[in-house]
Amino acid sequence: MTDSIRASHILRNTDGRSIEDALKEIEDIKTAIDDGADFAEQAREHSDCPSRRSGGDLGNFGRGQMVAPFEDAAFALGIDELSDPVETEFGYHLILRTA
Repeated sequence: MTDSIRASHILRNTDGRSIEDALKEIEDIKTAIDDGADFAEQAREHSDCPSRRSGGDLGNFGRGQMVAPFEDAAFALGIDELSDPVETEFGYHLILRTA
């Protein structure tokens, strides 16, 4: 079992939008990435997280450092694999495991 991974993410939160709108927006971003858009560029343009400045890069993190739904999804991914939308208390995330 891996103890540490590296991942990037895109967050659409519910500040000023409904949970349904946040989900629709993150699904649209995922479609764009699936169709060839660059993940880091999508993060810089659309993420509500300060990590947007670094293309969504969260760096290395271990188990217990992220909220459970995010951690479970991130650790289940293979390297260079993109998650489906993941709901947490912060909104919806797309997670790209990078190492």
